[in-house]
Amino acid sequence: MIKYPSFNSKQKGFGIVMAMFILVVLALLGVYMVRFAGVQHATSTYALQGARAFQAAKAGLGWAIARINTGGTCANVTSVSPLTFPNLTGFSVALTCSSASYQEGSNSPVIYQLNAHSEYGAYGSADYVSRELEASIVK
Repeated sequence: MIKYPSFNSKQKGFGIVMAMFILVVLALLGVYMVRFAGVQHATSTYALQGARAFQAAKAGLGWAIARINTGGTCANVTSVSPLTFPNLTGFSVALTCSSASYQEGSNSPVIYQLNAHSEYGAYGSADYVSRELEASIVK
């Protein structure tokens, strides 16, 4: 009887190489997904803080417009700057105002230029965000 060589004896250890390759690929994929989730979370946090900064600037601008419309002047607006709001902790709003009078026939309107700059955090830090809004009103 003739013995033929077994093909199984030549292929020993190949399965462990494939298993190691699959484990490495799955580990790299897992690391990528964790990193991607972290970046996505940070992006949504920055977007939320940006929206809060916008709302703080809008609230400051609304406050300044109300102050001017109820008989206030630019001195009344800039004297209370920076504003803080209880529902927007950590945000401060700096208000600036300038006015100019004009003569149009028998009317002399005053144009108020208002600026609200909202900030959160320290400039240069990872959580820093700011927004700025401007408005003009005629009274």
